[in-house]
Amino acid sequence: MQQIFVREEDIEDGRIRVTGEDANHLGRAIRLKVGEKIRVSTDAERNFICEAVSFDSDALTLQILEESEDTEPANRIILFQAIPKGSRMETVIEKAVELGASEIIPVDMKYCVVRLDEKKKESRVQRWQKIADGAARQSKRSQMPKVGPVLSFREAADRLLSLDISLVPYENAQGAAYTMELLRKIKPGQSVGILIGPEGGFAPEEIDYVRDSKKAEVISLGHRILRTDTAAIASMTLVMMASEEAVGV
Repeated sequence: MQQIFVREEDIEDGRIRVTGEDANHLGRAIRLKVGEKIRVSTDAERNFICEAVSFDSDALTLQILEESEDTEPANRIILFQAIPKGSRMETVIEKAVELGASEIIPVDMKYCVVRLDEKKKESRVQRWQKIADGAARQSKRSQMPKVGPVLSFREAADRLLSLDISLVPYENAQGAAYTMELLRKIKPGQSVGILIGPEGGFAPEEIDYVRDSKKAEVISLGHRILRTDTAAIASMTLVMMASEEAVGV
């Protein structure tokens, strides 16, 4: 079953009119047929199972059949990801969205290998948002996650520290038992931030900044040194499972 996202104002008398890229994709690429069902989520956080009832040259009309369950985690999870080289950022965004991230913030840190000028930052964020959009549809998310603008380390850290729970995986942190103890304390409704360092690791002044704040929890992901993309996926998996467990899913 396909998934799309619409505005609440697109709904009228139990029907939804889909236009633009989504209509073109469903009609021409997917070749959705009249009578087939599709899942729809709105910007007002409502979810429906709908049926295709008609097509015209530039629009698709859907009939709402029933409400569908919400698929979002019980926590708002924000991933702050140091920009990695190659296509690893694309992998991180895709998997983080599948695992329930509400927002992914690219971060320019001291030991990042990749350096982007302002023009490239803008174009990369646009591309990364398209990857997030696709992952949200594939994983049947109820909300469209956002890829934010590239932030400096200090900007990202300050936003991280403003959240209810701030997690910083670090190779010299306490053992995994301490990490699991912290995760079990996550309560439904809390905002959770995860800050992932670059290939070159955190600079001493960066890790000191979050530690000195007394608000961030520096955690371990085990005895092995993980690549930045692996660390992001592992961290998101742990937080997603803790969030689901907290509500008894």
